[in-house]
Amino acid sequence: MLKDNLIMLRKLSGWSQEQTAEKIGISRQAYAKWESGATVPDVDKAALLAQAYGVSLDSLLKTETADGIGVIPPAPKGKNIWGSVALGERGQIVIPKAARDKFGLKGGDRLIILSDEQGIALMPAEHFEAKMHDFMKMIEEKL
Repeated sequence: MLKDNLIMLRKLSGWSQEQTAEKIGISRQAYAKWESGATVPDVDKAALLAQAYGVSLDSLLKTETADGIGVIPPAPKGKNIWGSVALGERGQIVIPKAARDKFGLKGGDRLIILSDEQGIALMPAEHFEAKMHDFMKMIEEKL
C-alpha cells in the first residue's frame, strides 16, 4: 500500500516526516496522515513524492513483495524488481513473464551474463554486442 511505501522510502532516504513535507510543500501533519493511511495525497502531491524519492508514480502506489523478504521498497525510476526465481539443478532459471514481455525475450534468445561482487545481471546479447561495438569504435577514434 501507499502508506507502507511512503514509510520505507522516507526511512531509506534518511528524512524525517518534516523534511519530506518541506520538500513537497505541505505540513508535517498532512504527511503523517498519508503515512498512517488516514488520508491519501492528491495526484499532484503524489507525483511530487515520486519525484522526491526518485521512483515512478506507479511504483510509489504499488506494494511489491518478494519470497523470503516480504514487502520491498519501490525500485528507483528506470529500474525494476521482477521477483525471485529458483535455480534448477543444471543452473536454469525461468525469467518472469512480465520481464520477458518488457524486453521482448523469447525462447532461444541469447543473453549475456554480467556480474559484480554483489550479483549477476542478464542482458540481451544484441544490446551488449552493439554497446561493445560502439565502445571499440570510440577507442579506435581516440587512437
